[in-house]
Amino acid sequence: MKFKKTIIMSAALAAMTAATVMAGEDEPQVIKTNASPKTVKVMAIGNSFSRDALTQLPFIVKTEGHTLVYENAIILGGSLEDHVRGLEAFETNGPAHVATPYGKRSLKELLRKEKWDVVTIQQASPKSFKPETFEPYAGRLVEYIHQNAPGAEIVVHQTWAWRDDHRAFTNGVFTADDMYAQLKKAYDGLAEKYGLRQIRSGDAFEAARHSPDWGKFQPDPDFDWEKAVHPALPVNEKFALHRNGYWIKDRKKGDVLVQDAIHASSAGHYLLGCVWYQFLFGEPVPEDGYQSPYVKPEDAKVMRKIARSIYE
Repeated sequence: MKFKKTIIMSAALAAMTAATVMAGEDEPQVIKTNASPKTVKVMAIGNSFSRDALTQLPFIVKTEGHTLVYENAIILGGSLEDHVRGLEAFETNGPAHVATPYGKRSLKELLRKEKWDVVTIQQASPKSFKPETFEPYAGRLVEYIHQNAPGAEIVVHQTWAWRDDHRAFTNGVFTADDMYAQLKKAYDGLAEKYGLRQIRSGDAFEAARHSPDWGKFQPDPDFDWEKAVHPALPVNEKFALHRNGYWIKDRKKGDVLVQDAIHASSAGHYLLGCVWYQFLFGEPVPEDGYQSPYVKPEDAKVMRKIARSIYE
């Protein structure tokens, strides 16, 4: 069976990825016999959120006996504007300009590399709830994809709101509810404007947040962020779909603990994989599907249920 994985990313993002994705998530998985195997070719034009979405998807696909061919054209923290400025610099100055954000390859080259079935676009998370930041860049990107991958369906990847305890929400003026409502409106507007379907990752996170089977995030009551000593991290959080934090080395301060509350946790990765799988392959992840070694079986069951509900 053909199974191909290709990820293009900057050195900085590669380091972040290594810190985020636990070793072992690519452990061998039993592949089912599928009488009707499908091959789907997907190219994501995104950032760390597209990386999160694709973290466990390949293993889900492989377990079900299908084939996933994918590229992840990442700009660290990249917005629609960043991707457009990169492609326009390449079109104006050619490959001799500077190293492109995609590992010395242009967006044009990546779009023409395969006959993609799907090409996804998304906004950077800090701009996802600001519809005024989408244009004219979304339109330019849609046009560019049509020119260089004419057979591909352009799909909007709807990203998700940050965790309830994110520092942006501490003033009580702007909340996770506000962020979700505004990003949903922005993405719905983008999809309607260009007649595009959506992969509703943000809806899935929000559904989990309000699900009686899951619920809102509960922090570790015994973890003190101010007094934590490397390499300690919270271990008794509940209902965490977002990554809790990570340690970095600061030249002056030494080990510094950074709270994340933005990117997906292992449970979030699994939920995203289930949502993407059902969108791309037209079937839900079955109960005997891929079982991540980093997600409790009872939690994975809830994630599969929530993913199914998004498409009902």
